[in-house]
Amino acid sequence: MTETLAATAALQERWDAVMMRNYGTPTLALAHGAGCRVWDVEGRDYLDLVAGIAVSALGHAHPAIVEAVTSQVRRLAHTSNLYIHADAVRLAERLVAALDVPGARVFLCNDGATANEAAVKVALRAHPDRRHFVAAEKSFHGRTLGALALTGKAAIREPFAPFGVDVTFVPYGDADALREAVTPTTAAVFLEPTLGEAGVVPPPDGYLAAARTACDNTGALLVLDEVQGGIGRTGAWFAHQHAGVAPDVVTVAKGLGGGLPIGACLATGAAADALQKGDHGSTFGGNPISCAAALAVLDVIEQDQLLQHVREVGQQWAGALAAVDGPLVTDVRGRGFWLALVVEEGSAGAIETAAREAGFLVNAVAPDAIRLAPPLTLSSAEADTFTAALPTILDAATRAVSVGS
Repeated sequence: MTETLAATAALQERWDAVMMRNYGTPTLALAHGAGCRVWDVEGRDYLDLVAGIAVSALGHAHPAIVEAVTSQVRRLAHTSNLYIHADAVRLAERLVAALDVPGARVFLCNDGATANEAAVKVALRAHPDRRHFVAAEKSFHGRTLGALALTGKAAIREPFAPFGVDVTFVPYGDADALREAVTPTTAAVFLEPTLGEAGVVPPPDGYLAAARTACDNTGALLVLDEVQGGIGRTGAWFAHQHAGVAPDVVTVAKGLGGGLPIGACLATGAAADALQKGDHGSTFGGNPISCAAALAVLDVIEQDQLLQHVREVGQQWAGALAAVDGPLVTDVRGRGFWLALVVEEGSAGAIETAAREAGFLVNAVAPDAIRLAPPLTLSSAEADTFTAALPTILDAATRAVSVGS
């Protein structure tokens, strides 16, 4: 065993010597991928049901992304924000069309946190006399200071306070608490259409509509963080579209670039004109290579009818997972290819480890939740292999939990 893990151990030792300690030391070192599979540096392959945390929308080494990026880097790799390049304009047009709100405008940036930072600035410019925000407990909007101020996890937020804005956190899904918290002094309400990092927790029916009404009654902006749930993950371009709610601002990233770093903040109505020249910027935002990758992702999703694929296969998979007879799992929640196995408190880590040893990458996103966020290209046959292996995985995890208790 020691010899077979030599390459991983060597990389871990080098990681420990030079990397900051904010991630700890990863247990797995990946070398390459193809489709929905990845290989570690020891040559072992895994079915990837994490997709780089909902990022690799088309899987690994998809030919459309490879061609788009290769072709673009030969022509023009970078422009800064001083000049126009056509792919940035095309991408913004495609995002506005997908949002389906006339008059929307787009700011292109680097990732989800910077998309949410832009949204904060939009809210403050739209309401220069308001500094109050409302967000949800257990939410996650990013690690930069503006995004962190709105993140409803005290353990990661409070060490870096204060933030310069006043935020009221309310229980996610509690429409009455939300309604009470939003006042005429509120600049914006920040919500995820489903809580991602809290364990893929959907809201009750009508919750987003109630948030829309609360914002309409006070003039606050409704900002929906679609960083994890957008770009097809739930079988729609944006997760909020299942609820039929029109936000003022939407943020996206992760799956948009299919593995290349890119994010976007989309604003509608009066919010679309809130930022004026000099208010915000990004040297790398809308980079030609990332834009080329994002356009390829959108093209493939459309051409291969992946929204329908995700809806159909995701529904079948959720049903099959819920029917598995095994220990530890108590429920399955989510939509499309954004699912969570709800498990006994404290068992998620053991299940993640057992799954990895069985050749599947899953994510213990919370002590009681296993997140499944595979590439949108995952086939029903590939999904079935995990479902079939799950009882054995759960048995192994059960033994591990028993030994550790």
